[in-house]
Amino acid sequence: MATAAAGIEALVGKELRRLGYQTRVENGRIRFDGNMKDILTTNIWLRTADRVKIIVGEFDARTFDELFDQTEALAWDQFLPIDAQFPVEGRSHHSQLHNVPSVQAIVKKAIVQKMQAVYHRRTNLPETGALYPLEVAINKDHVLLTLDTTGDSLFKRGYRQEKGGAPLKENMAAALVLLAHWFPDNPFVDPVCGSGTIPIEAALIGHNIAPGVNRHFTCERWVNLVPEGLADEVRDEADDQADYDVKLDIHGYDIDQNMVDIARRNCQAAGLTHDITFKQLAVKDWHTDQINGVIVANPPYGERLSDRETVRELYRQMGQLYRPLTTWSKYILTADLEFEKFYGEPATKRRKLYNGALRTDLFQYWGHKKR
Repeated sequence: MATAAAGIEALVGKELRRLGYQTRVENGRIRFDGNMKDILTTNIWLRTADRVKIIVGEFDARTFDELFDQTEALAWDQFLPIDAQFPVEGRSHHSQLHNVPSVQAIVKKAIVQKMQAVYHRRTNLPETGALYPLEVAINKDHVLLTLDTTGDSLFKRGYRQEKGGAPLKENMAAALVLLAHWFPDNPFVDPVCGSGTIPIEAALIGHNIAPGVNRHFTCERWVNLVPEGLADEVRDEADDQADYDVKLDIHGYDIDQNMVDIARRNCQAAGLTHDITFKQLAVKDWHTDQINGVIVANPPYGERLSDRETVRELYRQMGQLYRPLTTWSKYILTADLEFEKFYGEPATKRRKLYNGALRTDLFQYWGHKKR
């Protein structure tokens, strides 16, 4: 399964279907079938997911005996070598088994007992080998046991050298670009770009560059499951699908020169220096004669009372500038649910998303393209 932030599960499902998988979309996760090559492929290609996990087993349990017995019955030896390090994380919601440390300890004990029986060991398992991170998640007495193949979350692409005060995660930035239905032959503008994450994700999409092609994943060290050279083979296949020749018209602006400098350094680390123009510019000072463009913005939210009026003045400036741009589509993410009032126009559509734990809305204003 691929895990995802609340509100973007459908996007992850769409990505998986585009990669050729049949999916089942649920709250916070998307199920699909595959082998180890598929696990590497999805880790490398998914732009909006958090992690890719193997579902080892699932069942209902209301007592610790049921949890132990059904965990032990699973084929752990098909996943874990004798020297595997397998820490067990846990969480529980609305369930009889609500004591998470006890749940983790029972699951760990059951796996150890199964492994000792399979490998004919009476002593403790060494746990000196590769890391196999496990999780037991219980919701309404339904137990889901998973093995994390990803390691550091998929939003950690590797290009972000520095970040600003309220950075947007890379996978959320990619989600905003995908929701904007931007085509690479049209202009793309982020008027409050901060450390440059949204324009960089747009450029990766524009070139069809796999977001995880330059990083590594926990499962690559699983020599019992991943044949030697398979990860490099999948990376090479992904690299062959990139189109480095397409010309992109992407601009990122910020009022803070320091943030513009950070954005440029992040852009260079992503290998996209010639694809994005970053410049110091206030929102109110931007003008364009271009048509059929897309604006994607994650402006300050004004969560502190002292900042609210300044931020809402920014929203007014956006409305004054952007409303006349009838061929442009505008997508603005904010936690200020009164945004439309200050922008001066009701959105074509609103979409609830979570920026971390914070409820936000994506206010969408669809343009009418000129042919």
